[in-house]
Amino acid sequence: MKRNIFLYLFLFAALWIVYQYVHNKKFYENQQQKMTKLETKYQKSIDSIDALQQRIAETEYFGLRTNANAYEYYEDSPNEISEIIQQVTDGIISKNTIEGNVFVPYEGDERAYQINQIHLLNHRWLIADFSDGNTWGELLIEYFVNEDASIDYRVVETLLYPQ
Repeated sequence: MKRNIFLYLFLFAALWIVYQYVHNKKFYENQQQKMTKLETKYQKSIDSIDALQQRIAETEYFGLRTNANAYEYYEDSPNEISEIIQQVTDGIISKNTIEGNVFVPYEGDERAYQINQIHLLNHRWLIADFSDGNTWGELLIEYFVNEDASIDYRVVETLLYPQ
């Protein structure tokens, strides 16, 4: 009788060990698949972040903050670059009125043209986007920061997109 009990205990222990082995093997394989999926997803995220960083670098190539030569131009200026950018931007946006903006040489159909967005290319030029709600265009403006901190503007070229 004692021998049968040990035999049953041995068989039960063997079945338990086989069950645990099969269960843990499936669990391990499932975890490996999840990790592989996460690694793939992580690598795609890294690749997309790298692509976005490259695109940002290309986009910011023409910009007052990223252009070393233009940045050096204002190095001796008592104003910071951010202050100069703000002054130039405010000077152009402040010309937006109900009748339009003095820099835009076109007359709008229903409303007057207003300048929406400005991007300083370097220490001399900026590009501005304008619209009347229906049609859009762009301006290339040359600007000069005088010693008395006043700013002179001159429209170099305009472009009006067809509808």
